[in-house]
Amino acid sequence: MALWIQAQQLQGDALHQMQSLYGQHFPIEVRHYLAQWLEAQLWDAIDLENQQDEFKAKRLLDGLIQELQRKAEHQMGEDGFLLKIKLGHYATQLKSSYDPCPLELVRCVKHILYTEQRLVKEASNASSPGSGPVDGTPQRYQQINQTFEELRVMTQDTENDLRKLQHSQEYFIIQYQESLRIQAQLSSLASIPPAERVQRESGLQSRKSTLEAWLTREANTLQKYRQELAEKHQRTLALLRKQQTVIVDDELIQWKRRQQLAGNGGPSEGGLDILQAWCEKLADMIWQNRQQIRRVEHLTQQLPIPGPTEELLTDLNATVTDIISALVTSTFIIEKQPPQVLKTQTKFSATVRLLVGGKLNVHMNPPQVKATIISEQQAKALLKNENTRNDSSGEILNNNCVMEYHQTTGTLSAHFRTMSLKRIKRSDRRGAESVTEEKFTVLFESQFSVGGNELVFHVKTLSLPVVVIVHGSQDNNATATVLWDNAFSETGRVPFVVPDKVLWPQLCEALNMKYKSEVQSDRGLSEDNLVFLAQKAFSSSSNNTEDYCNMTITWSQFNRESLPGRNFTFWQWFDGVIELMKKHLKSHWNDGAILGFLNKQQAQDMLMSKPNGTFLLRFSDSEIGGITIAWVAENPNKAERMVWNLMPFTTKDFSIRSLADRISDLNHLLFLYPSQPKEEVFSRYCTPPNCMNDSMLDTEGEFDLDETMDMARQVEEFLRQPMETQWSGQQS
Repeated sequence: MALWIQAQQLQGDALHQMQSLYGQHFPIEVRHYLAQWLEAQLWDAIDLENQQDEFKAKRLLDGLIQELQRKAEHQMGEDGFLLKIKLGHYATQLKSSYDPCPLELVRCVKHILYTEQRLVKEASNASSPGSGPVDGTPQRYQQINQTFEELRVMTQDTENDLRKLQHSQEYFIIQYQESLRIQAQLSSLASIPPAERVQRESGLQSRKSTLEAWLTREANTLQKYRQELAEKHQRTLALLRKQQTVIVDDELIQWKRRQQLAGNGGPSEGGLDILQAWCEKLADMIWQNRQQIRRVEHLTQQLPIPGPTEELLTDLNATVTDIISALVTSTFIIEKQPPQVLKTQTKFSATVRLLVGGKLNVHMNPPQVKATIISEQQAKALLKNENTRNDSSGEILNNNCVMEYHQTTGTLSAHFRTMSLKRIKRSDRRGAESVTEEKFTVLFESQFSVGGNELVFHVKTLSLPVVVIVHGSQDNNATATVLWDNAFSETGRVPFVVPDKVLWPQLCEALNMKYKSEVQSDRGLSEDNLVFLAQKAFSSSSNNTEDYCNMTITWSQFNRESLPGRNFTFWQWFDGVIELMKKHLKSHWNDGAILGFLNKQQAQDMLMSKPNGTFLLRFSDSEIGGITIAWVAENPNKAERMVWNLMPFTTKDFSIRSLADRISDLNHLLFLYPSQPKEEVFSRYCTPPNCMNDSMLDTEGEFDLDETMDMARQVEEFLRQPMETQWSGQQS
């Protein structure tokens, strides 16, 4: 039975695939109650193409029918009565379906078992360390699934008790009506002769006394049933609330945190379909219990019996409504966030999703969602339930969208495809805060009803913080604000509070994540790279990693104060490196051809021990988004070896001629540090000679004079080298 136990732990799409294996042709109840027997049979020993194996298949069919009948006979008690009937019906149904063709039964069961094995194996691989979409363990999943099974049993138990109560109450009412009929007969005796009256009155009075005594006892029994049922519902709702806390306050919050880190280049958040499956299970069980409680209320109204049950039912009704309200409002989420750096007059998109929309049939009357941009202060007021008078901080075009139900995925979502921020209203800034440090958020809100307008919900959700810019030149600083917020915000914070300073290793983790994502590389920042960045951030000369482990870096050091002797901040310099790498040099970085994070002195120390013509590539200290070539060669003026540094190349330079072509042009460059011939590293990236003319032609086939002159000037400049005043005198 091990396979069936594992199959019951499947989630999301895998669970739906497993459930779809069953139906009238082979009910899932048969799989459940005969799991051990089914998995013990030698189904693979039967050749479906060999008609001679039909006898073996017939024996398996007969064995299956006998097992079902035996299982049905062993069902005891009131709860087992219905199951006994159901299993007996399945035995008849399967015999009728497969008796003429028993090989089809074997084909069906083999397909079911094979598919279950595949789904279980895939789920096991997906949940192994490092490969799962959700940061959790199989044990945690198993605990959630076990709790769902416990809730299912509890809900079925209260359903059975409710039916028992209903039957008992119906019989009580019949007997009560009988007592009224007897009373009416007693009242009518006054019109008959005394002798006959005495005889009939004695019999009626005896029946009346017996019936009234029974009614009194049964009323107490009914009250006891109601009390016990209410207490069971209390326990079920307590477990439902606990399970909801695990899924919504733990798992869903972790998903949102992963979504936020994905904005910094972290791995895709994943796992939303699993969360939806859990939330739908919760919604289904909460709604079942709510309907049960309402049925009990109806029974008590039909037959009022004094006691504490009415107050208990009132509390239960309030509790279950509170639980489902919390579930619905917390599962209205943003599946695809709007861009966190938002430029005015530019189209953008976003997607919101209601994780319980399909289960609660919200799509039968599709709700409309409205998007509004609000300030940080307005977001704070909103979460405090303060009256914000529906204020907004700007105008978003195309900000209304109807939620659509997608049958294939079972999702209810609204996809805003062509929103545009027409204008923004900024607040008064504090101190040194710039416009690129001001945070806004997009508020999505909707209203819908469930259960035939029984409950009406007004739902709201806030996007991750967005920084609004009006010009591309602001993008760099806005990205810094977003990166800091995504990396260091805490769960449950007041919008949009974030620490002013963090430990250096924390920032290193964020920078590495951003760098790998933007450059699309598995080669991240090494320990030496991070030491170099620490030296730059703290104006330090220490080469020891440990010296920086307990140091903190402030927001001002990160992107408000310029680096010593420069007119740009630490982040602006680092972001320039990212832009250069992802646009022109990612292949060379992935090849390990670019050391990059070195200062001029480090490059000199490394090259002086190498043969002439050895060179390396390092990022410019003096220019944002620049990379320079340093190489060792003779100094003709002093008859000694020295390290030369070219003026930095930038994105503009590489849009004219690639790094590989430029290195190929420079005959003084022979070996990439430490000792690789440059042709081995760069030749495959060089432009073929017959393509050079094409690149210098404009659309009409004429020479592009500016590009040609730029090339000529560079060659001329190089031919004048080496001269110490030109090569080493430049800051790079």
